[in-house]
Formats: sequence, C-alpha cells, structure tokens
Amino acid sequence: MSEDKNLNWLSGRIASFLYFIKDRFDLHEGKEDEMDTIEYIKKNVEFRGANLWILIFAIFVASVGLNVNSTAVIIGAMLISPLMGPIMGIGMAAGINDFELLQKSLKNLGIAVIISIMASTLYFSFTPLSDAESELLARTEPTIWDVLIALFGGLAGIIAGSRKEKSNAIPGVAIATALMPPLCTAGYGIATWNLYYFLGAFYLFFINSVFISLSTYLIVRFMRFPKKEFMDIKREKTVRNYITLFTLLTVVPSIYLAYNIVKRTLWEKSAISFVNTEFEFPRTQIINSKLSYKPDSSLIEIALVGERISDESLAAIQRRTSSFKLNKTFLVVKQSGDSEMDLNMLRSDVLKDLYERNEVLIKSKDEKILFLEREVSQYAETNKMTIDLAKEAQVNHSMLESFSVSRSVISNLKEDRVDTVLMAVVSFSRVPSKNEADRLKNWLKIRTKADSVTLMIE
Repeated sequence: MSEDKNLNWLSGRIASFLYFIKDRFDLHEGKEDEMDTIEYIKKNVEFRGANLWILIFAIFVASVGLNVNSTAVIIGAMLISPLMGPIMGIGMAAGINDFELLQKSLKNLGIAVIISIMASTLYFSFTPLSDAESELLARTEPTIWDVLIALFGGLAGIIAGSRKEKSNAIPGVAIATALMPPLCTAGYGIATWNLYYFLGAFYLFFINSVFISLSTYLIVRFMRFPKKEFMDIKREKTVRNYITLFTLLTVVPSIYLAYNIVKRTLWEKSAISFVNTEFEFPRTQIINSKLSYKPDSSLIEIALVGERISDESLAAIQRRTSSFKLNKTFLVVKQSGDSEMDLNMLRSDVLKDLYERNEVLIKSKDEKILFLEREVSQYAETNKMTIDLAKEAQVNHSMLESFSVSRSVISNLKEDRVDTVLMAVVSFSRVPSKNEADRLKNWLKIRTKADSVTLMIE
C-alpha cells in the first residue's frame, strides 16, 4: 500500500513537472491568428516603391560600412534592410502549400538580389578605397557557425512574426543572420574582378537564405498553419508535388553543403593545432602558413626561416598528421635556402610576421607616450596655474609669503587604491588662524575645481 502511494505521488510530481514545462514552452500562447500572420509575411514579400528604395539605400550604407571597416554602420544597414521578407515567404509558402506565394517570393528575392549586387557593384566601382578590410573578408568564407546562426535566427524570426505583439526579435534576426553584407561583398567581387570573393559571398548568402526558409517551414508545420485549399484536387496534387520537389532541391543540397562546411571547419581546427604543435623548434620560426581544404586531398603549406629541418624529421611530422585526424592531408614545407622558395614572398612574410609580433609592443609604447604627454601637459598647466593662483591668493591673504601647488599621487594602503590630489604648500609671516587656513583651502578647491585639496602650512 505504501509503495502504491509513493508511486502515485511520484507520478503526480512528474505530471506536474511536464505540465509546467509544456505551459512554459507553449508557442500557441500569445500567438496571432494564423491568417493574419500569413498576411503579415505576404505584405513583406514584395519589393516595390518605397521598399525597393529602402533596399538600395541600405545596400549603399552596408557597402560604405564594409569599405571603411565599420561594424556599427553595417549593423545600421542590416536594421533597415527588408531582405527577410521574401526569404520567410518561401518557407511560409512551402509550409502551407501556397504555390502562388512561392512564385512571388522567389521572384521578389531574385529582384532584391540582382538590385543589391548591382548597387554594391556600382559603389565599389567608384570608391577610392579599394582594399578589402576585415569586415569584408569575413563574408567570403562561410563556416558552420553561419549555418547555425541562420537556422536559429530564422526560428526566432518566424516565432516573433507569429506573435500578436511584434517584438524586436525580427530586426535582431536581420542583424544576426547578416543577409546584406554578403551581397555587398559579392558586388565588391564583381567590381574588382575577384571571382573567389563573389562566389564565397554569394554562397554565404545562399546558405543563410536556405536555412532561414527551412526554419520558417519547420515552425509553420509544427504550429499547424492552415494549408491552402484547392477546389481542383488534381491542381492541389500538382502544387503539392511542385512544392515538395522545390523543398527537396533546396534542403538536400544545403544539408550537403552544411556537412562539408562542418568537415572543413573541423579540418582547419585540427590543421592549426597540428602546425602549432609539430613546428615548435627553438631555432626555426614559421613565417607563413597556408591551409587549403579539399575533401579528397587537403594541403598544408609551411614557410620556415632559421635552422633547417631535416628531411627525416619532416617525414616523421608528415606521418603524424593521422594522429590529428588529418586524413588525405599533404604537407609542403619551404625553408630558407630552398631554390623554389620565393624570396619576395619570404621578405614580405618576414616583415608581416615582425609587424604582427611587435604590434602589441608598439601599441603599449603608444599608450605610454600618450600618458607621458598628458603628464607633461598637466605639469606645464600646473606651473602656469601656480603663478596665477599665488597672485590671487596674496590679494585675499596679505600675510602670505610663499605659495606652491602640485598634483600628487597618494597610495591609499587601507583601501588598496591610488588617488590624485592637489597639494598646496604655503607659508605665512605669522601662523594663520584655523578660519583663515580653511578659507584658503576652500577657495583653492573652488578655484581649481579639484575633488580634493591638501593644504600644508610651513
């Protein structure tokens, strides 16, 4: 009897916990009517009039941000970008079997992409700043993190779009998934005739778009949005087949691409670990390393300067690639003195390495110089202030004979901190009264606008 009672109590607790979890994570609470959500997404699909001009201006803003390497400007451009509309429209159309919405979304996404690339190409064709900065280069090589951001960002976007009260999640998704910068980078690739930049950036945009659409499709199906009904059963079947085919053609390649991105990311991580571990020599230094991943034959190229590494040692290092899970990876090592080593490349890499190694030191010295300049400026200002203050103080205190002011650093041992105070050293022809000393101290504090003043009377 006691065991049955305990079992019932435990079952009740588990049921209560499951109800609590279900209640907390229920997506239907606060949900807008499904038809209103569908209409909301449909309205944001089309690019016409103001929407189109906003897109063009946002592209120019993002292009400027990439050009001057300003993260804040790029974020601002993504906030005003309307690119999310047709991408979510594709996922919604696939989820509710709406072939007309799918066609409309694809058409408008195509228009948006073409106009975006044209606008960014136009900008980068005329800008005087032609160097590819870090913000731009970051959009030329997709990683697994881009896939995850697009997937989770898309899930957040459609959930936020299905609420009665629209939150700030949708602008946040636009920033997180970064749809606009890859299109601008693709335009840069066309303007500079760099096919690698164009393909890499467009590939990143494609991945983001597919996984945002996929996440929209998943949520729409999970929340059981009403599917479009057809009077003609044959047409309904045809539409369903078209959408299923489109979904498969979109999702299957994207999953394959994502799989390859995961493999490449893991390979690059292992390759970096391999280089850092195996090429640690006391009198030999790496001046350049290049990683090239391919599914069938990857390549690690290392340029060394200093004491030569023997062929036997290099062969042993090559054999250890398997312990780093670098299968089908070949190692090419160029050392100073090799005939095939490009001297111009060596010189460039040495200078680059020296600069990178001393960059922290240079920054530290710049900070020290700035600090010393500030100290010298304050010292000169204090000297000038001392003469002026002495003359003014003598007017109010006729028995004043000498006057000196300086800024002093005091170490507070009790509170373990350092304070800067204004130190005034004065002397009178006779000992001043407490009232006169307080009056001089208060006047100094107000006159110099100092937080604290220490007055010493000789």
